Amino acid sequence: MGDTPMNEQEALARLRRGDIGGLEMLVRQYQVQALRVAYLITRDRHLAEDVVQEAFLRAYERIHQFDGTRPFGPWFFRLIANQALKAINARQREVHYDESEDGMVAIEELLPDPGPGPEDIVAQDEVRQQVWEALGRLSPAQRTAVVLRYYLEFSEEEIAKEMNCSRGTVKRHLHDARQRLRKWSRVLVKEG
Repeated sequence: MGDTPMNEQEALARLRRGDIGGLEMLVRQYQVQALRVAYLITRDRHLAEDVVQEAFLRAYERIHQFDGTRPFGPWFFRLIANQALKAINARQREVHYDESEDGMVAIEELLPDPGPGPEDIVAQDEVRQQVWEALGRLSPAQRTAVVLRYYLEFSEEEIAKEMNCSRGTVKRHLHDARQRLRKWSRVLVKEG
């Protein structure tokens, strides 16, 4: 291959041949967004990192299940969402989930910086913190549905398939999440 960087199709072809070297390009391309998705669902940086690492390994192991006529990203992000939800459920069975604000610095590092001015930075930080706190008040299932729907733009049918539940359950998760977020945002407006 020389110094020429491989493209996604070449990386996938290498993985199908059992060559783990194809994973390097996919990690470079998808790692940051994968970490964002995992972190938004788990709200724990270390757990999100573990989820992403596990998802890349699963992608390697399950590459033959991937339909090469479709884009890799959506398939991979489904793995991330599933792994994140499984990790949360496993952690909740082991230890009560800590909803402290310990992860605030990590989320700041993960969100893109559009380069706003000082006043905008203060306003964005306040909004970001409020959104982060609001997401933390949702159940893991609601948070997963919200991230899949509004961050990854999955359809309700796709979310139902990924969460292994009915479309009605997905609608309920999204509805309840929106209601909780609206109610909480009204409280913030009154307090502010």
